[in-house]
Amino acid sequence: MPLPLRLLAALPGALFCLIAFQWLVVPGDAAKALDLPLLSGAARSTQIGDTGAFFLGIGASFVLGAVRLERQWFQAAALLVGGAAFYRTVAWAMHGAPLSIDKIGIELFTLAIAAFAASRCRGGR
Repeated sequence: MPLPLRLLAALPGALFCLIAFQWLVVPGDAAKALDLPLLSGAARSTQIGDTGAFFLGIGASFVLGAVRLERQWFQAAALLVGGAAFYRTVAWAMHGAPLSIDKIGIELFTLAIAAFAASRCRGGR
């Protein structure tokens, strides 16, 4: 994989890892960036833990894919980001949530980067 493509594939990873770190140190700001209120009590623990882990999982998958050049890491990132777009669409279609085109667009763009990078890598070990 050429260096520019490797850097393109690593960039979303770095950004997602930064968001995961933000959930650790300033969760109120992280929540606000996602149009979420910072919850309280046990819900805050779930919100920070689940959302932080979600962003860390995506970020680490992109970074590992860019470093190791193995497609399964990009496929894992694509699964998580694509899953978010899918669930966000279902929330709109079935549960009365507003259609968040901006967030879905970012998720689909990120999914496209992951899929393209995966197509340029070898299989796993």
